[in-house]
Amino acid sequence: MSFIRRDRYVKQLLAARTNGRVKIITGIRRCGKSYLLFKLFKEQLLSEGVDEAHIVEVALDRKEFSRLRNPNELYEHVMARVVDDRIHYVFVDEIQLSYRVKRADVDESLVPPEDRDLLYVTFYDVLNDLMARPNLDVYVTGSNSKMLSSDIVTNFRDRGTEVRVEPLSFAEFHAWSKGEKAEDWDRYLVYGGMPAAVLEPDDRARERYLQGLFQKVYKADIVERYGIDNEYVLDALMDALSSAVGSLTNPSKLTKTLNSVAHAKTTDKTVKRYLDALVDSFLFRKAARYDVKGKRYFDYPMKYYAVDAGLRNARLNFRQVEETHLMENILYNELVMRGYSVDVGAVRFADAEEGSKAASMHEIDFVLNMGAQKLYIQSALSIEGEGKRAQETSPLLKTGDFFRKIVVTGGSRRPSYDENGIMYVGVIPFLLDESLI
Repeated sequence: MSFIRRDRYVKQLLAARTNGRVKIITGIRRCGKSYLLFKLFKEQLLSEGVDEAHIVEVALDRKEFSRLRNPNELYEHVMARVVDDRIHYVFVDEIQLSYRVKRADVDESLVPPEDRDLLYVTFYDVLNDLMARPNLDVYVTGSNSKMLSSDIVTNFRDRGTEVRVEPLSFAEFHAWSKGEKAEDWDRYLVYGGMPAAVLEPDDRARERYLQGLFQKVYKADIVERYGIDNEYVLDALMDALSSAVGSLTNPSKLTKTLNSVAHAKTTDKTVKRYLDALVDSFLFRKAARYDVKGKRYFDYPMKYYAVDAGLRNARLNFRQVEETHLMENILYNELVMRGYSVDVGAVRFADAEEGSKAASMHEIDFVLNMGAQKLYIQSALSIEGEGKRAQETSPLLKTGDFFRKIVVTGGSRRPSYDENGIMYVGVIPFLLDESLI
């Protein structure tokens, strides 16, 4: 099988090594979490001289380890493999398959109802105990069906380091493919970066894989975890979000759309709950809208982006493959993967081109923050003509500050600057060269 490198995440794991916390590898199912830990990270440790006897591997989804889903058994198994005082690396895959076990040494009648959860031993108890041992360095992967970031924050608080794994970026895909950049971009735009889809032998196989993944894995997970009682509304909502990635919306607007177009007969409350489930499950991301001059967030509207272009296209049976919206979606995912906090920007000013005297909100696709660094990015497939160029650059020029401003266009345009200091660059070099920002 072809070898796919995930150097970004290996470096993150190396940076967190022996930091006294549980390393929790999360991300949408089938994005390569297990491959990262058991293949790439393990090979890195071995190359540095770590003895394989000091790497304890447990894959709870395999039959040979099924008894270790009992957290007490898992604890005993790990401790039995600690052979000396040197660092042992503990890898536990699919930790969400662990179930809780009732404590035999506690009189249940003495425990008040609000504390009944304390009657059980869970994998959180085991991991916290293992983590506290100075010669153990613990790593776990968790699928989104039962172990999400919100669960991790609640149960580990400041005792866990989360490494969020994404589908392959365009740079990772191109490094694996080694094809012509433009051809690789065309394929990535349609089929995205889910590793197993990338490795499929032909386009039809990729389509079947992605469609099956969405329906049989992701949807099934969401229905089970969140107790979804109206799958028709969930399907209609996923279709609506996929069809309008990058468009401003809110639960009320989506409810009206579902009721008028899909005859869903649903409510704002239900749509809001289903939206939260889709975001928690890593299928979609929510981008808040930020008033650049007023320096405040709007409650509504916001934007939703699919975590992977291929999954989004599969949801729509590959019928709406528009480069404009997909390029914006891919850029958003790329910027989040690079570690930026990304908002949708809004700037209020009167549009002189239209002769309007009343100020209105104009959009900046992405406002990026990382520490003291801040910059603005517009996604524009084409900026041909003065009118189109002015439409994209006017909001950037009206921000009233001197932070960097970039317009990402379609294709392979090399970086250049205009008289206002705005950079213009094609999406392909932008995605392949992180030094541009």
